[in-house]
Amino acid sequence: MKNTVSLSLHVPAPKCRPGDAADFSSVTLEEAGAAPRPEPNVPAKDTHELAYRLIRVLDDQGQAQGPWNPRLDIDTLKRGLKAMILTRVFDERMYRAQRQGKTSFYMKCTGEEAIACAQAMVLSREDMCFPTYRQQGLLITRGYPLAMMMNQIYSNAADPIKGRQLPIMYSSKEFGFFTISGNLGTQYPQAVGWAMASAYKGDDKIAAAWIGDGATAEGDFHNALTFAAVYRAPVILNLVNNQWAISSFMGIAGGEETTFAAKGIAYGLPTLRVDGNDFLAVHAATQWAYERARSNLGATLIEFYTYRAAQHSTSDDPARYRPADEWEHWPLGDPIKRLALHLTALGHWSEAEHAEAEKEAIEQVKAAAKESEAIGTLGQSTPSTKEMFEDVFKEPDWRLREQRQEVGV
Repeated sequence: MKNTVSLSLHVPAPKCRPGDAADFSSVTLEEAGAAPRPEPNVPAKDTHELAYRLIRVLDDQGQAQGPWNPRLDIDTLKRGLKAMILTRVFDERMYRAQRQGKTSFYMKCTGEEAIACAQAMVLSREDMCFPTYRQQGLLITRGYPLAMMMNQIYSNAADPIKGRQLPIMYSSKEFGFFTISGNLGTQYPQAVGWAMASAYKGDDKIAAAWIGDGATAEGDFHNALTFAAVYRAPVILNLVNNQWAISSFMGIAGGEETTFAAKGIAYGLPTLRVDGNDFLAVHAATQWAYERARSNLGATLIEFYTYRAAQHSTSDDPARYRPADEWEHWPLGDPIKRLALHLTALGHWSEAEHAEAEKEAIEQVKAAAKESEAIGTLGQSTPSTKEMFEDVFKEPDWRLREQRQEVGV
C-alpha cells in the first residue's frame, strides 16, 4: 500500500536563540523536600520514579527541607561554600590569563561548582575520579596545589604532565584524579573497568565518573552501563546535564524525549535526578550512591540538572546560539548564592564574611599565579626536551634510545 502521509524528521531545536527572551517555562520544579528518599539498599526498581523527579533540599528562603537533607554541620557547609568560591575565582583568573595570551585554552565551570565540590567532600581521596574538564572543583576542594594546576595550564617547565596534555586536562594519582580525556564518554567505561578491578582484587575503593548530557549519545555510555549493571561495579556514574554540549542543546542527545536519568532504567540501575545547583542535594545523593557502592550493591546513575553559565571554552561564543542573559534566568539559581543564603538563614554567614571569603580566595589565587608565572607562561618556559622520551615504555627500546641520541639529550 502507498503511504498517504509524507514522512518527515524531527530535528530538536532550543526554544530560544540569540535575541530572544530567555524562556524556562517548560522547566517543572517540585517543592524542595518533596522527593522521597528510599534506603540505599533498596532494589533498583524502587528508585525509578526518582529518574523523573528532581531531588531538591534548599528552598527559595535558604531553608533545608525533606528527607534528603544531609544535616551537615556548619564547618562542613562553610568549607563547601569556600571551595566553590575558590573554584570560581580560580576560573576567572585563568580565563583572564588565556585572554592575555598566557595560555592557549581554558574551560570554566561557572554555575556547576556545587557538583564537583560537594562530591569531593563525600568521596575518599583514595577513590578514583574519572572527570571531564569541568570538575576542577574536585582537585581544588581536595587541596591540590593551585600553582601546580597553573603549571599544567601554562605547560611550563614545572608542568606535572610534562607538556603532554591540553591545558586544563589535569592528572594526579595521589589525589585520586584520573587523567582527563578530551574525548568525552571514555570516562564511563574507564571508571567501570577500574571499579570492577577494585572489586576483583577485594579492595575497598570505589570509582566515580562524570560526563555531560551530549556524551550520553556515545556508545561508551551504553557499553559502560551494561557492564556496570551486569557486574554490579562499585561506581557512581555522574551525568551533568548542563543543557548544552558545545553549541548543541541537550535535545540533540535525547533530552526532549525523557530525562537522562531515565536512560539507566533499561539497564536495571538505580537512578537519581538531582538539582545540581543545590549543594545539599548533591552531597546527599552522592552519599546515598556512595553507601550503595560500598555495600556491594553496585552502580548508581545520577543526573545533575544544572546550567553551563559560561561559554563551552575560550574558543566558544555562546552569544551565537543562545540568549546572552539566559544564565540570569535559570530557575535553579547560582549554587554559591544558594548555599550562602542557607548559611545566612542558619545565622552563620553574613555579607561581610562572604566578602572576606572572596578576598581570601583572590589572594590565594594571586599567590599561586605569582609562583607559577615566575616559572613561565605559554612559550616562555617549556618542559625539558628529554621528557618526551621518558615515561613512554617501561624499558626504552633501541629506536627510542637512537632518537634520543639524535636529539642530543
